[in-house]
Amino acid sequence: MPESPLHAPILEWYAAHQRDLPWRRPDASPWSVLVSELMLQQTPVARVLPAHEAWMERWPTPADLAAEPTGEAVRMWGRLGYPRRALRLHAAAVAILERHAGEVPTDHAALLALPGVGEYTAAAVASFAFGQRHAVMDTNVRRVLARAMSGVALPGSSVTAAERRVAVSLLPDEDHVAATWAVAVMELGALVCTATSPRCGECPVRDRCGWVAAGSPAYDGPARRTQAWDGTDRQCRGRLMAVLREASGPVHLSSLEAVWPGTEQRQRCLAGLLTDGLAVRVGPETYALP
Repeated sequence: MPESPLHAPILEWYAAHQRDLPWRRPDASPWSVLVSELMLQQTPVARVLPAHEAWMERWPTPADLAAEPTGEAVRMWGRLGYPRRALRLHAAAVAILERHAGEVPTDHAALLALPGVGEYTAAAVASFAFGQRHAVMDTNVRRVLARAMSGVALPGSSVTAAERRVAVSLLPDEDHVAATWAVAVMELGALVCTATSPRCGECPVRDRCGWVAAGSPAYDGPARRTQAWDGTDRQCRGRLMAVLREASGPVHLSSLEAVWPGTEQRQRCLAGLLTDGLAVRVGPETYALP
């Protein structure tokens, strides 16, 4: 496969501008990479850094986490949001211990079979932890390729077969170079080719970008959803979870009522936490982490 004209400038840019992140360091364990990928889903790097450090200090291996109750994973998750990710990470640790003798599997299919690991995460861990050749397609990568290759401002809401074919076609032939390429494109999207206010003047492939060549047209696809917060069920669930996390034991219903007075919404959200396995009822009116 001939080398793409995008390869050299993006790889050179990454060599000079990559951030020093603990899960990218040469001594980072595959477990560190997997933890980072679960934490980084819908959460910015700045918030993940201290949480990842604390997590790895407490549970440096999957076996360390698997030995703890799931509630401790939820407690440690803190305010990262979407705490079901903590349950998935705990379940993945248990599966790694039971199926793979405590070692994060190297095989893409085995990674994909772990609880909470989807196509993106499996490809990311296989690439970043084990130097394999996979198309790693997060939001940043998709945006860079949509602009450079298709000349559009933003990709669609979900990965298409056509997008994946483009991403695979751009992978360098050598595994270790492809793995570096994957993280380099991701970093370019995170730091330069951002969703809003992209810094095209700093882009190493500005002169080869289809979007720039087309005059940087505005996004004209379906309206993109923005997530509200105030008064939502997400906010209510977060308040209830904070009370449970900060308690040293079971929490009486009155403590939950104090942080969210709206009875109907509170009851709905508490029921959802019980269904999701993020909370358990330990008495007629008392609740705790699992």
